[in-house]
Amino acid sequence: MPEEYWANALFSIIPTILVGGIFWFILRTIVRADRTSRRVYDKIEAEERAKAGLAPKTEASTKS
Repeated sequence: MPEEYWANALFSIIPTILVGGIFWFILRTIVRADRTSRRVYDKIEAEERAKAGLAPKTEASTKS
């Protein structure tokens, strides 16, 4: 009887843990991709501002 109980408990919790792990991995990937794309966009914007002869973007002007 106790072996059945622990086997059922284990088989009940494993799918929840696996789905949670997959969800965490997907969200982590999305957040990292967003952070990387923002960093690349800022770099491209800085290069374009320099080509146009504009002043670099300041930290105060980006926080609106």
